[in-house]
Amino acid sequence: MANCRSSYSDPTAQNPSNFASSGCAGVCMMSSKWRDEQHPSFINFISSFLSANSFRLNFVLVAPDFIFNCGGMSISFVFITNWDCHNTAVVFSRIKKLKEQFAHFYVVLALPTREQNDSFVRSYFKYGMELGRPTFVPVQDSEMGFEKIIKIAHSRGVCKRQDAISKLKAERRRAVQTMDVFLRVVTSIPLIDNHDANALNQAIGSIEAIAKASKTYILENTDLSAEKAEMIVRFFRDPKLYLSPKIN
Repeated sequence: MANCRSSYSDPTAQNPSNFASSGCAGVCMMSSKWRDEQHPSFINFISSFLSANSFRLNFVLVAPDFIFNCGGMSISFVFITNWDCHNTAVVFSRIKKLKEQFAHFYVVLALPTREQNDSFVRSYFKYGMELGRPTFVPVQDSEMGFEKIIKIAHSRGVCKRQDAISKLKAERRRAVQTMDVFLRVVTSIPLIDNHDANALNQAIGSIEAIAKASKTYILENTDLSAEKAEMIVRFFRDPKLYLSPKIN
């Protein structure tokens, strides 16, 4: 395969500026060992396909054939482009090892003939594979197989990003709700309005911290008047005040 390697070069070295842009969809790490076993034209196809889909390509020494980093998630693939009906034991032994090492792991197989498809099905049950651990994706040819890999990696990355966005929105909603409760409680103190409550929140913090603050501390750290600072201190220390607030 030494001659094959001289037919192409690392596209990341040729076009470093392409991947510095903010539009990068993710990073594809291809096993250099897997690369050396493929025809140069197929590697060129992969390189072009990745570039067209805004993925950066790196050649590295990794156990799977591909690892994609998309949206904060790593997705690993074994990509079998030439199914050998007489060498299935080695393939499934490798898959069993990798599925224990990588949480998001897929096996894509090019099975263009009926003989190869039947061989895969027999081997799948022979070696006791569990359904979905990992997910196997049979395809008609290698080009279709790599397109499937891109779709899987992209969709998993999108789901991860959407999940992160949903969590961020939920955290923001909780923060707004917490602040709303804070304002309702603090503005229930006589003389204290929303401006005063926000000043207390920024300078002192929680309701518990405000309850423990002295009049001097409130005056030193906020723009509240002495009368308001005195009212806050009395509110949290005088049962006649704190046992009968009206929260609007």
